Amino acid sequence: MLGIGNGLLGIGAFKQRLPRPEEALPGREQPLPLLHNQHYVNSHPLKDSFTGLARIRFAMGCFWGAERKFWTIPGVYSTSVGYAGGVTPNPTYEEVCSGLTGHTEIVEVVYDPAIVTLERLLQVFWESHDPTQGMRQGNDTGTQYRSAIHATTQAQHDAALTSHDAYQQRLNDSGYGPITTDIVFPAPEYYYAEDYHQQYLAKNPNGYCGIGGTGVSCPIGVDA
Repeated sequence: MLGIGNGLLGIGAFKQRLPRPEEALPGREQPLPLLHNQHYVNSHPLKDSFTGLARIRFAMGCFWGAERKFWTIPGVYSTSVGYAGGVTPNPTYEEVCSGLTGHTEIVEVVYDPAIVTLERLLQVFWESHDPTQGMRQGNDTGTQYRSAIHATTQAQHDAALTSHDAYQQRLNDSGYGPITTDIVFPAPEYYYAEDYHQQYLAKNPNGYCGIGGTGVSCPIGVDA
């Protein structure tokens, strides 16, 4: 175990490996108190059936900056932040940051495929962080900062794998190592983060944003 400090010490405490199930925190049966169900920027719901729309989830470091990358895109109907990919049910932010839940900080993107393509969203994902860093993103270190795509359809999963291979070639050409992004289908359970995290950088324009890309462009489409 690599880290600084012990216990629930916020983003300063971390692990460099995912916890085994017997190590994970127990969590709770009930969801966290939720949730002003209105997007702070566009007033659309955060939690809904979203009939006629598609959804996909992206983890790319601290979810505050990651969410802002997506709510600005025309055709994105709603965004929210949460925790997914781990063991602990209904975790708190402090529990996730302890490294003992296995979850990553993740953004749910609800979009209209008639307006914005999945390929465009994948391009923003790849170009907005460094997907080769494993259990970290920049100075943010720990399992909750790992890169991931959680697909809700097989078509999304296939497109994500195609984009992975195309971007890996671009990264190879620029001297980067292998992509460590988890590309998962079906998407694991998604737990909404606490209300104050939702659209955090719209509520706190001078707040921390650790998101930064490699500077390597990602080709759009399977033939790019």
